[in-house]
Amino acid sequence: MTEAERAALQQKVVDALHTVYDPEIPVDIYELGLVYDVGVTEEGSVEITMTLTSPLCPVAGSLPFEVKQKAESVEGVREANVELTFDPPWTKDRMSEVARLELGLF
Repeated sequence: MTEAERAALQQKVVDALHTVYDPEIPVDIYELGLVYDVGVTEEGSVEITMTLTSPLCPVAGSLPFEVKQKAESVEGVREANVELTFDPPWTKDRMSEVARLELGLF
């Protein structure tokens, strides 16, 4: 897979992640800043590093699985691996301007 193909696949995965929402916050996880990294290997595997708003988040068991499913639903993705991390911890500063506007945080 060329670098351009990997970049295009990465963007498709990011687009798919925009359809995943934290059930307690009406903003998608990408705009919330919960996704730290999306990488694509030459073989078409996707590596996603993400966090949750809190280690005690009620969807800690299901949200990473949903992210994996969404990524694997993208045409061209061989498999997806989701790594959950709390380092660095999530803060509101990681939210995009879109998310801040949606939540009235300006």
